[in-house]
Parts: sequence; C-alpha cells; structure tokens
Amino acid sequence: MMRKTSRFQLPLLRNGVVNALLAGGALLMVGCASVAPPTSQIAVSKAAVAQASSAATTEYAPVELQSAKDKLARAEQAMVKEDYALARQLAEEAQADARLAEAKSETAQAQKAARDSQDASRVLRDEINRKAQ
Repeated sequence: MMRKTSRFQLPLLRNGVVNALLAGGALLMVGCASVAPPTSQIAVSKAAVAQASSAATTEYAPVELQSAKDKLARAEQAMVKEDYALARQLAEEAQADARLAEAKSETAQAQKAARDSQDASRVLRDEINRKAQ
C-alpha cells in the first residue's frame, strides 16, 4: 500500500530545512562578527619588539629583530584591512621573533663574557708563570 503524503507535511519539511539553513547562516555570521580586533596582542608585540630593540640585539641578532619588526608592521597593515585573524597571527609571530632575538643576543653576550674571562685568566696564568721562572 502506498501512503499518502499529507500536503501539510511537505511544507513543514521545507520550512524545517529553510529554518536550519537560516540558523546555520546566522551562526556563521555571528561567528565571523565575534572576531575581535587583536589590539592587546598588537600592544604586547610592540612592547616585545621595543624591548628587544637594543644595541646588543641589533649587533648579535639583527635578522631575528628585523623579522619581528617586519611582522609587526604587517600585523598593523592587516588590522587596517580588518583581517583580524592574520593580524593576530602576525603579532604573535612578531612577539616570538622579538623574544628569540633577545635570547640570542643574551646568549651571545654571555658567550663573549665567558671568552673574555677565559682570556683574562690565561693572561694572568702566563704572567704568574713568567714571574715564577
């Protein structure tokens, strides 16, 4: 036996599909609209780049420091274009690059200080050995 489809069931099914599509579209729009500008991340990245921008970092980690500055500039451009996801990503990368530049610079300075100390110790030993002879 064939069941008869009520003429009221088909419009209800269509309305359900339409309502589901509308709800999905509304959720998508709310999801996109809720992406807030990453102003605090940009500010933190600016501070990290400013802190890393020392004479020593410029000497010992110029590539990393320049990368941080470039990414921060690109993040600011993305903010102007309202591409907040890209702005956040670039700001985070700029912050990481700035911290890397700072760490690399500190490591290089510590290694230089260790070499200087070893050189001074060697000179002192040589002087002591010369006077002992």
